[in-house]
Amino acid sequence: MRRRKLAYGIMMGTCLTFIVLAWTVVRLYSTAAAIAMSVFAMIIPPFAAVVANWNIDRRD
Repeated sequence: MRRRKLAYGIMMGTCLTFIVLAWTVVRLYSTAAAIAMSVFAMIIPPFAAVVANWNIDRRD
């Protein structure tokens, strides 16, 4: 369970970091790159949820 929580936290932290960087720093240089980063960040949460719930019925 601890390993799954850690992986979930890292993935969601990465997602948040991408969004914040995209619209505070990268936007100043390239709007297209900021949008691409946001789209990539939008894909991460479903995978994080799958990782967090992987083998939920078994004990870790």
